[in-house]
Amino acid sequence: MENFKDEDFESKIKNEPITVVQFSASWCSPCKVLRPIMEKLSVEYKDKMKTFYADIESDALNLGSQCGIRGVPTLILFKKGVEVDRLVGGVPENTVREFLDKSV
Repeated sequence: MENFKDEDFESKIKNEPITVVQFSASWCSPCKVLRPIMEKLSVEYKDKMKTFYADIESDALNLGSQCGIRGVPTLILFKKGVEVDRLVGGVPENTVREFLDKSV
């Protein structure tokens, strides 16, 4: 899972068929629990999608605002830069898998 910066949107998110961005914050406990789950799934799903980690307080402040992030963690699935689905909150791995499987 790559770290995401606002300036990466044009080059990385819009150019990839499917991307998932985990919007998080350094102080967020559920975000810290979700990150290793996403790290694991990013390896399992590497042939189907790209995954990114975005800190809404530093590297992804603009994209977080544009996407209307109101709570973290939030996973957003993009197809060619267009949001197609989102999952909000600290959820177990099987819920994340279901979220990914219905779109990838």
